[in-house]
Order: sequence, then C-alpha cells, then structure tokens
Amino acid sequence: MDSIGTESAFEVAARARALEATGRSIIHLQIGEPDFDTPANVRAAAKRAIDAGMTHYPPFAGLPDLRAAIAADTTARRGFAVEPSNVFVTVGGKGVMVYAIMGLVDPGDEVIVPDPGYPIYDSITRFVGGISVPIPIRMENDFRLDVDELATLITPRTKLLVLNSPANPTGGVLTPGDIERIAELALRHDLVVLSDEIYSRILYDGAEHVSIASLPGMQERTIVLDGFSKTYAMTGWRLGYAIVPDWLVRTYGQLIINTISGVTAFAQAGAIEALRGPQDDVEATVVEFNARRDLIVDGLNAIPGFRCHRPQGAFYVFPEISGTGMTGAQLADRLLNESGVCVLAGTAFGGVGTNHIRISYANSRANLTEALARIRAFAELGASVR
Repeated sequence: MDSIGTESAFEVAARARALEATGRSIIHLQIGEPDFDTPANVRAAAKRAIDAGMTHYPPFAGLPDLRAAIAADTTARRGFAVEPSNVFVTVGGKGVMVYAIMGLVDPGDEVIVPDPGYPIYDSITRFVGGISVPIPIRMENDFRLDVDELATLITPRTKLLVLNSPANPTGGVLTPGDIERIAELALRHDLVVLSDEIYSRILYDGAEHVSIASLPGMQERTIVLDGFSKTYAMTGWRLGYAIVPDWLVRTYGQLIINTISGVTAFAQAGAIEALRGPQDDVEATVVEFNARRDLIVDGLNAIPGFRCHRPQGAFYVFPEISGTGMTGAQLADRLLNESGVCVLAGTAFGGVGTNHIRISYANSRANLTEALARIRAFAELGASVR
C-alpha cells in the first residue's frame, strides 16, 4: 500500500466540506464534475428498468444492448469499426485504466504517463511494480506533449503509453499531426497505447478529436477509454467503458469477473438511452462550458500574477501562478482557507505543475464570477503586502 497514490481532489473536497460545516462560504472548483443534472430521458430509462425488474446480475462484460450501442457510437464518431465483443462496461473510467495496467504491466516495465496528468495512471503503475516515466506537458507547447521528447523516453522496457486528449488537468488537445507521429512511434517500438478519450465530445474553437485507434495499425494495439460521467453528467452512475483489441478480450473479462462481477444493470439501461436518445443536452452543455471557459480565462488573465492558457477541450484551466510569489500548493491552500475558493495544486497531477493550480469551471457562471472576485481580492491584497 505504500506504493499507491491517491486522487487529491476528493481529499481537498473533504477539507472544503469541513470548512462549510463551520458556516464558511466555499466555492467548489476542485472536482471535475458537471453541475448539470443527468438528462431527464436517461433518468427515466433507468427508472423504467428498475420497475421492469432489472435488478439482478448483469452479464459481466455489460448488457448486450449497451455494448452494441457503444460499438455503433464508437464506429460512427471515431472512424474505426468496433464489434460489441470488443466492448467492456466498467465501473467508471478508472476501471479501464486499472485493468489495462494490471493486465499488461509486469514489475520493472515502464509506462509513459503525461505530467501533468490524471494521477491514477501513475498510482496504479507503481502499485503493480511498474515504473512510471513522465512525459512533460508544458504550457509553452499549448499543453501538448512534444513528440520528439516522447521519442527520447522510449526504452526496451517501455510497455505502455498513456494518452489523454482532451486532457485533464490542462484542457490541452493533441493535433491530428501529433497523433499521427505518436502512432508511428507506437508501431516502431511495439507499444500498447491507453487512449483516455473521456472528454472527446467537449471541444471548442473547431478543435478536432482524432482517436489514435483510427489510424492504420493502431486499433490492434490501443485500448480506448470513454464513459458517461463527463458527457452526460452521470458521475454518480459510475459508468465507463473500454474498447479493446481481440487479444485483450480474455484479460478484461477475467479482471472484471475477479473484481466487480458486472456493472449495475439498471444504470446500464440509462446509458443505452444516453447514447441512442436525443443529444441536445450534450450540445447545450458544450455551449455553456465554452462560455464559462472564456469567463474564467479572461478573468484570470486580468488578475496580477496569473497567466492562463485558453484550453481547447474538457472543462479545466491550469494557470501558471508564479507571479503571485507562491507555489501552486501554497496558493491553493491559502485560497481555500482565506478566500473560500477551493482549487487544486498543480502538483496533484505531477511535478511540472509546481507553479500551477487547476480550476474546474464545471460550475455556474455566477459562482465563477464570485470566485474570480475573491481570487482578485486575494491577489491584490498580497501585492499590497509585498
């Protein structure tokens, strides 16, 4: 257990709730959770499923109708043909990560992970005895990895490459050219790719999502991760899914049987409706996130000591804050305790984030405006003290 990490967003959220319990006003910008309700048609489908008696063990890989719906949606949106037999429904997207790393990584194998990046990639790699090799993701490169730098990190021990685009915590989006060059490296060095595409439908300014699995030779060496939490505001439903190549089907099946047996049946019924039903709520959500993104980016860039890149995807910003005279960890701690604004230190996502904080703008425009006012007041007070 000493080797395993954590996801600090949940720990920071607990601290914030403890402060709220004392009567403090806290604006929560720490968790990547849409503040919208799950669409009504999705909720209704799950309710109908319960009333129809869908309360028993499901097939371990997922309901056949849901696997078929995921396969059809993936084929249509990502541009490569998927069979339902290659789809596995998991408890959240984390299940996809855990099974990929447990199934592929032996002690001493190397896994290249984004830094900053979702902390569970690194945590599970170390837990199984693998070696986590960070690929820096820098603001100066629009929060895209440098493919030439990536090439220098590949060794004979490299087993797995983790990609996340659009990315948490930066909102960075890899270009089609980036994806093509990364695919060339994966083919040349016989790498497996875990492609975390959970934010693939949350894009701005004409940004294009290209799944690396759609490129020649890559489907058979790529695990695609997606789910329902972010796109359909279904975080509490705990529904993710994997698209895996034929040679990993048995591995995923074994691991699911040994861990969860299967995913809640009536929740899966709601997911079928999410994919096959109207997509108006998804489109409206992206429009609203776009407006919030512009609000938070423009607001932060007007505050002394902050430099904020305008992301092309997801619902996070990762501003550089060294101009405040503090590290990201120091600033995050003080913003929570002194200003009632809960954000995360950039180091929650890796060493590159030392001078950054992460802000989730999955909150109302009114709350974001108030948060900006509190941050500005804090920054200006600090400047006057200095």
